[in-house]
Amino acid sequence: MKAYLILENGIVMEGEFFGARGEITGEVVFTTGMTGYLETLTDQSYYGQIVLQTFPLIGNYGVIPSDFESGTVGVKAYIVKHPCHAPSNFRSEGGLDAFLRERGIIGLCGIDTRALTKIIRQNGVMNGKITLSPPGEADLLEAKAYSIHNAVAAVSTNHLTKTGEGSRRVALMDFGAKRGIAEALAARHCEVWSFPHDTPAREVLKIEPSGIMLSNGPGNPADPANAAIIETIRALMRSGLPIFGICLGHQLLALANGYTTRKMKFGHRGANQPVKETSTGRVYITSQNHGYAVVAEAGAFVNVNDDTCEGLDYGRSFSVQFHPEARGGPLDTAFLFDRFMERMEDFGGS
Repeated sequence: MKAYLILENGIVMEGEFFGARGEITGEVVFTTGMTGYLETLTDQSYYGQIVLQTFPLIGNYGVIPSDFESGTVGVKAYIVKHPCHAPSNFRSEGGLDAFLRERGIIGLCGIDTRALTKIIRQNGVMNGKITLSPPGEADLLEAKAYSIHNAVAAVSTNHLTKTGEGSRRVALMDFGAKRGIAEALAARHCEVWSFPHDTPAREVLKIEPSGIMLSNGPGNPADPANAAIIETIRALMRSGLPIFGICLGHQLLALANGYTTRKMKFGHRGANQPVKETSTGRVYITSQNHGYAVVAEAGAFVNVNDDTCEGLDYGRSFSVQFHPEARGGPLDTAFLFDRFMERMEDFGGS
C-alpha cells in the first residue's frame, strides 16, 4: 500500500506502509545505528519524533522483549529502507511488521533513505507528515505547525517503583528513563527507586538516598514545562548528595547550574560517536540520542567531531550527554557508573 512523506520544506517522497497504516505528523530525525533497533523503538527520548534508520536492513533479528528499553514504543513513526520479513535469531519472539501493527505504530519503507538523510544533514531536522494519499497544502501546513511540548510529563512514570537490592540507595528521577540505567545501577548492588518527574525534592530525600540519578528523556530541555524540574534539581543539589545525569539529565543539571542549551542542526543519534575525556585525552566510542547540546566553552568530555559539550563535572556531581549504559552500543564508558559509586562512597553512602 502506497504511503507518502511530506517534509515541511515541501519535498515529497513516496514509499509503502509497513506496520500500522494511517497518518502521523512528527519531527523527522535519523539514527546511524547498525543494530539496536529494538532499543531505539522503545527509547522514550524519541517521543514526538519520526525516526529514520540510515542502515538499510532493519528487523533481521526479530523482536526480543528483553531488549526493550521501556514498556511502550517511544517513536511516533518509523522509516526504513528494507524491513526484514523473515528474521533469524534464537531469541526472537516475532517480526517487526507485526510488532508495529499491534502497537499502532506507522512504518514507512521503500523510500530513498540515503537521500532523506542527506536532506536532513543539509537542511537540519524538520517536521514531516506521513499520509495515505499524495499530500496537499493542508498536509504541508500541518507539518510546518507541529511542535513538541511537555514531553517529559508524557513519558515519565506516574508511580514510585523499586529495582535491585544493595547497600546503596539511588533515587532515579524518571524523565523517560531507559531501563538499562536502572539495571546498570542494580548490577552494582544498588537499590534503585524510580520517581515520577514531578516529585518534589523533599519527597525524594525522604528515602535517604546515597545519590541521585537524572535520566534521559525527550524534548527541549529549556521547555518552560521543565522549569519545576530544574528547581527540584537545584534543591537536590543543595542536599550535597552526589548527582549523576545522563542525556536530558545532563542538560537539565546544566540548566540548574546556570548553563544554557541550544538546538543542534541534526543532533547525534547512533552508536559510534567519538568523545574525548579532556582530563586524560582518551577517546571513547559512545551511544547517543539527542538533538540539543549544552553551551559550554569547556567540559569534562567533548565530541571529537564537532567539539560540542559531552559532559560536565561539578565536583561531587557530574553528567554526560552520551549513554554509558550502552543500550544499544559500545560499553566503553560503563566505568562512569563505577565513578558514581565511588563518589557516593566518598560522600558516605556506601
